[in-house]
Amino acid sequence: MNPVLSIENLHQVFEEGTNNENHVLKGIDLTINPGEFITIIGGNGAGKSTLLNSIAGALPTKTGKIQLNGKDITKQSVIKRAKSISRVFQDPKLGTAVRLTVEENLALALKRGQSRGFGLAVKSANRPFFKEQLKTLNLGLEDRLTAEVGLLSGGQRQAITLLMATLQRPDLILLDEHTAALDPKTSKTVMDLTEKLIDEQQLTAFMVTHDMENALQYGTRLIMLHQGRIVVDLSGKEKENLTVGQLMDLFQQNSGTKLKDDQLLLNT
Repeated sequence: MNPVLSIENLHQVFEEGTNNENHVLKGIDLTINPGEFITIIGGNGAGKSTLLNSIAGALPTKTGKIQLNGKDITKQSVIKRAKSISRVFQDPKLGTAVRLTVEENLALALKRGQSRGFGLAVKSANRPFFKEQLKTLNLGLEDRLTAEVGLLSGGQRQAITLLMATLQRPDLILLDEHTAALDPKTSKTVMDLTEKLIDEQQLTAFMVTHDMENALQYGTRLIMLHQGRIVVDLSGKEKENLTVGQLMDLFQQNSGTKLKDDQLLLNT
């Protein structure tokens, strides 16, 4: 089985050579196989967002190598990677064009990786497809095709963003704490929808979260970062049977550091 994503000896250093030098990622080696749903967790400053930004191409890579489906993308731009890598951000406003309608946003998503031109016209032939896809969200949005996205709730927006990110099946979807800005009930709805879309489309997914419960409940593999290094990497039965307490003990055992309760959001 060829990996979807392969990362070799990835380092990221900010303000290198200055008094403020910060070595955030310290030789990350990571292989992600097709169909894996990885949850990644760690305290503030562990390197989670930096790793995600490196994969997406938002941060240039000076040291290390990143391959997608066997192709070296280390020097590729964000735009080129966007043809194969979808991303859902923490802020629901970032994933959609708020002044455009629901159907116009979906039409843009349908053109991912293509030349979009300047027209925003929605093909009438696509409307039944959009309605069908929106109906799967169970939020009644199939009846709001012409509503401006900016008028929707945060949860509805994030659900549409998820749909947009998966409308043209990506090789990899990056979920950047995409429920952190939502209330607990809406967060649960969006997380269940996330799991449903990933399972149905057999997507390969990489989800950053601060929520240890979510990291354990969802996904097929759990990775924990500490000071720029992977200190926990579990999958299968090891992950399924793990409790929050056991995860914290394992973190301490592997990192030599006791995790304080306020370093992560322990939603119980």
